[in-house]
Amino acid sequence: METALTRLTGVRHPIVQTGMGWVAGPRLVGATANAGALGILASATMTPDQLRAAVREVRARTDAPFGVNLRADAADAGDRVRILIDEGVRVASFALAPSRELIGELKEAGVIVIPTVGARRHAEKVAGWGADAVLVQGTEGGGHTGEVATTVLLPQVVDAVDIPVVAAGGFFDGRGLVAALAYGAAGVAMGTRFLLTSDSTVPDAVKARYLAATVRDVTVTRAVDGLPHRMLRTEFVGALEQAGRAHALLRALRHASGFRRLSGTTWRGMLRDGLAMRHGKDLSWSQVLLAANTPMLLRSAMVDGRTDLGVMASGQVAGVIDDLPSCAELVERIMKEADETLTRLRASR
Repeated sequence: METALTRLTGVRHPIVQTGMGWVAGPRLVGATANAGALGILASATMTPDQLRAAVREVRARTDAPFGVNLRADAADAGDRVRILIDEGVRVASFALAPSRELIGELKEAGVIVIPTVGARRHAEKVAGWGADAVLVQGTEGGGHTGEVATTVLLPQVVDAVDIPVVAAGGFFDGRGLVAALAYGAAGVAMGTRFLLTSDSTVPDAVKARYLAATVRDVTVTRAVDGLPHRMLRTEFVGALEQAGRAHALLRALRHASGFRRLSGTTWRGMLRDGLAMRHGKDLSWSQVLLAANTPMLLRSAMVDGRTDLGVMASGQVAGVIDDLPSCAELVERIMKEADETLTRLRASR
């Protein structure tokens, strides 16, 4: 199926695997790319050296195009951009809008820039700065989320910009792909659906918790970092919500220290990142400190398998997923369902 997304990126199918921290590593990205979709490597939890090594590992696993997700507000964002350029990465995606200067540097080097947005005005801004495409996530999506449903946000953005739009939030099958195309999107992006594959390195016990979840078991909470965050409802999340502010801040400070050691970031670098985050999202200092919870609590579950001490970011689609196909099986199934759906629609006219 050829769309503006496949023509832009060179992949065979208009499907994107999102850059999930601690989840979207070389094995998942390589498997996704080999299946003909666009795999995105998550780099925010890596040091620059680890990022370079991960890019090279993906390259060793596949000859197909893939991308890397970056934090636009990171103090070393420029250094990471240069790694992508040096290593010949095809696509750079961003969870926050990159600056005009970063977009320009990447585009000059031939790297495709695809920021993620949650509002029409943000899509208009990055399009005006030269972004090649935009990924639009509705409130159904996992992790940090907004308040507008994909079915409302997507057509707003499609009508507002003249670059390819990728739809995210609530997609898991071929019917959803066809629906997104009908709205004017050039493809769909999925996180939870790719997390729940046999190629994902997430521990089996954690995958089992996702598979057992119903749609009512997916909640939005501010208890992790002070921002709306969609995840599985667990006893641990309930405990976080009941904890007092002082306890939460002390916990966040411990997690900040732990993340600093893992990421190789200095306290000065973390302070710079905090200042950028505070300005970009209009956060209080307590919210900035609470943001240190996110990477470490996600790591506890996604790497260590400690569902009792970690959180599990999740889209609402977790409640309707009940299997663990390989990436190749998943992409093939989605494209077959999309073709069958289009055939059925044509026959019903």
